[in-house]
Amino acid sequence: MQYGFVLDQRRCIGCHACTVACKSENEVPLGDFRTWVKYTEVGSFPQVRRHFAVLRCNQCTSAPCVTICPVTALHKRPDGIVDLDKDVCIGCKACMQACPYDALYLNEDTGGAEKCHFCAHRVEQGLKPACEVVCPETAIISGDLHDPQSPASRALREVPGAMARRVEQGTGPNVFYLGAHTASLEPGSAREDDMYLWSDRKLPKPPMPDAEAGAFLQPDARVAYDVDHKLHWGWKVSAYLVTKGIAAGAAMWAPFVAWMPDATTFGRNWLPEILALLFLTITNVLLVIDLKRPTKFLSILLRPNQRSWLVKGAYALIAFGTLTFAIVVARWFGGDRLADGMRWTNLVTASLAAAYTAFLFAQCEGRDLWQNTRLLLPHLLVQALLVGGAALLPFVQDTKLAVAVAVLAVLHHGCGLMERFGRHGTRNAKMAAAMLTATPAWPGSRHSAFHFGMATTTLAALLGMLLLVTGFAHPVALTLCALAGFYGLFLYEQSYVRAGQLPPLS
Repeated sequence: MQYGFVLDQRRCIGCHACTVACKSENEVPLGDFRTWVKYTEVGSFPQVRRHFAVLRCNQCTSAPCVTICPVTALHKRPDGIVDLDKDVCIGCKACMQACPYDALYLNEDTGGAEKCHFCAHRVEQGLKPACEVVCPETAIISGDLHDPQSPASRALREVPGAMARRVEQGTGPNVFYLGAHTASLEPGSAREDDMYLWSDRKLPKPPMPDAEAGAFLQPDARVAYDVDHKLHWGWKVSAYLVTKGIAAGAAMWAPFVAWMPDATTFGRNWLPEILALLFLTITNVLLVIDLKRPTKFLSILLRPNQRSWLVKGAYALIAFGTLTFAIVVARWFGGDRLADGMRWTNLVTASLAAAYTAFLFAQCEGRDLWQNTRLLLPHLLVQALLVGGAALLPFVQDTKLAVAVAVLAVLHHGCGLMERFGRHGTRNAKMAAAMLTATPAWPGSRHSAFHFGMATTTLAALLGMLLLVTGFAHPVALTLCALAGFYGLFLYEQSYVRAGQLPPLS
């Protein structure tokens, strides 16, 4: 059994009755929507036609929001409806990154995610969804798509050419459109102006560079009205990528520090683990405060969804932190040989802690830029070794380490350029790559966070190497170089995290 919708856009008059009924039935907050109507105008004056598209959750067969939810708040019912337990949700916003249809929103009053649940409370009573009941043109048809005699199945048989949204994501959408224009259903194919039909936009339009806009836009199509959607992951996620990289990178270098004769005793025996535990603590704090319901963070461990890489990542961080702490304890009680041996094992857990985000981002089906795992996975390891090595340099003034950090900075720069100019398999990913340079380095800056950040990290690493090679190294100078490198990586992550969320999904 699979409930779904057939939306006959040949009949739709754009009256928004479905939107109003949905908001009333489900107490949807002002400014949020579970279903909405998009207006797209196609043609040139005087031959212009306005096309409507009713957009909503697609009740996917393979729902990526269910897979990524770390606490099983989202689940697929036996009747095919993707439902959400609002009381269980921790407000991590991962489901909003996983949904290719922008169908989930964050209720700012409660801190939990919400979405269309097919009016399950009505369906269970033998009633139709509120949007279907109120539609004056019978443009909304619901039913069991597995039942050939249901109204929805009959409509699909009787009218050829039904379309679904973003089928390339492999989610198995169960909302089908009859007579819809492709410019209405293909996000980013119609021009977006600074104003909508009746008002200013609530949020600015996507910052697509003019030089690249022509590759994506249908020249005679424009969006006249749509619903704005927020960017839910911001600086805390960017900072988490940096602090986690420092923690993991320091531990990854730890087994090799013993072979660096110029390292101080503190730098050789204690610093890698101290840095790892310090920045791992900061990482965990960032992850918790980014939740809209931070008091429920333990739910990730108490009712985990084992398929979610948020949960697997939590396990990786716990294993990494536990082993790192054990190394410190062993050394404190004089077990230097044991501690040195455990560092090699910790190399594995540190690598997993650095790299698991690539698999987490791969579950974000709505953010195609982040799904380039073949590039992102090695890039995260390079970043971790880069910033971890830079953090060690003030106390481990080894020329070979400085050269390695500089080489890693150049590799990071190259990986970043590959994200910008490399091949991308989907339209969404190509649009996001084009907008990588759209984030300013700081408010009001003309410098791109993408280029400025990579340049800062690379120059800081090269300067640190130069100081060591020429014999002018000083712990303060090397610390400043490390901090500059951290800041540059943070700017890069800001551009990367933001760009992935900029292409429209509706």
